[in-house]
Amino acid sequence: METTDETIEAGIPDESRVPDHGEATRVAEALLFASAEPLSVQDLTGRLPEGADVERILEDLAGYYAPRGVNLVRVAGKWAFRTASDLSFVLSRDVVEQRKLSRAAMETLAIVAYHQPVTRAEIEEIRGVATSKGTLDTLLETGWIRLRGRRKAPGRPVTYGTTAGFLDHFGLDAIDDLPGLEELKGAGFLEGRVPPDLSVPVPSDDNTLREDEDPLDDDLFQPLDMDQTETGEE
Repeated sequence: METTDETIEAGIPDESRVPDHGEATRVAEALLFASAEPLSVQDLTGRLPEGADVERILEDLAGYYAPRGVNLVRVAGKWAFRTASDLSFVLSRDVVEQRKLSRAAMETLAIVAYHQPVTRAEIEEIRGVATSKGTLDTLLETGWIRLRGRRKAPGRPVTYGTTAGFLDHFGLDAIDDLPGLEELKGAGFLEGRVPPDLSVPVPSDDNTLREDEDPLDDDLFQPLDMDQTETGEE
């Protein structure tokens, strides 16, 4: 269709400028395969032909790969290829065995995920036992938790939250994909008599600092809450 002033004024798209959908899909597929990290819609938009329908491209690719050995999935709000979940056993022998986290570290990670932003003292209150600095250091080293800010409280303790790496590792698109109370019961994580007032908080990993948090400052590596006694933990 020839471009005219009338078609522009009428808002009719110029077909000569619309990129070929099939070719744009091939480019997106190549980018996703080659990337070591998940890609966002914005990442793809900046590298695909101008005018490409990125949302439709991702939808088409996800549908095409759904029954295949690799799937295109959303992780932490971005897109990446992952081995189909029902085929993970095929690759298990090739995976380098990672050191398992201790029970204390797993409990601490769960508390951070569900209660963030949370301080070390608050973690200890929820767990009912002391939490060593080494446990938090281990979780920081994995890249699954991060320092968020400082609580507006005496000692200005550091607050912790989860990262995009946490979502990626556990295959979550968003933090609210974590299981709720009924799902935990159904999976057998809560057995026996559950207190009637037990509730599982709705997690949020919003980067915006809350009213009771201050930004991290230059004394980050000299936290004011280090007067807490370093004790062992269960």
